[in-house]
Amino acid sequence: MGEGRPLVLVHGLFSTAEMNWIKFGHAAKLAEAGFKCIMPDLRAHGASAKSHDARKYPHGILTKDLTALVDHFDLTDYDLAGFSLGARTSAKGVIDGLQPRRLALCGMGLEGLSGWKNRSAFFIDAIDRFDEIKRGDPAFMAKSFMKTMGIDREAARLLLGAVDDVASEDLAKITMPTALICGDKDQDNGSAKELAAALPDGQYREIPGTHMSSVAEPAFGDTLVGFFSE
Repeated sequence: MGEGRPLVLVHGLFSTAEMNWIKFGHAAKLAEAGFKCIMPDLRAHGASAKSHDARKYPHGILTKDLTALVDHFDLTDYDLAGFSLGARTSAKGVIDGLQPRRLALCGMGLEGLSGWKNRSAFFIDAIDRFDEIKRGDPAFMAKSFMKTMGIDREAARLLLGAVDDVASEDLAKITMPTALICGDKDQDNGSAKELAAALPDGQYREIPGTHMSSVAEPAFGDTLVGFFSE
């Protein structure tokens, strides 16, 4: 969407590019500000393939997919942003060699990178117990979102097993200006403030909302525009 400076936007777990970036107007704001938004659907999500073949989900596959996307569009001077799992994928992509001018890690805290296995286990459990989860269960919101988004649970479970933790010492490789954009009530992936402090050039930028509601806030798109326009 849009014309101008390339900006790759990577959505979160169980979501889509449409849900995270288009539905609430964030991509339109970025396009109006002079960016060309490139918004993939992650493997096992949205319009992308949802294979039930475990061989399609080797470790680190999302990072490899992101790198392949950058290579496909021959991007050399671009920006990068991700929300939640998309933020984790973007951070790992930079650690593995991607070099965007500026980076935004949204809905992400320090524990969401270095302690991903615990977070992943929560969602795998929600998939395994899907039919028995009732209101009041800690996994009820995850179940509800999976149902709303029509998630292929078998494919999603395979994908979750392919995501690795980010080593704390590797955060030093994320040297470009990095915005940690996070809802004021969002602690789902740990502390965004602590992650900002752990990065060489981390900048915490608070918006209203929880992990689920912050992506619907106009402030989300405004903050992205402000950061990438600097």
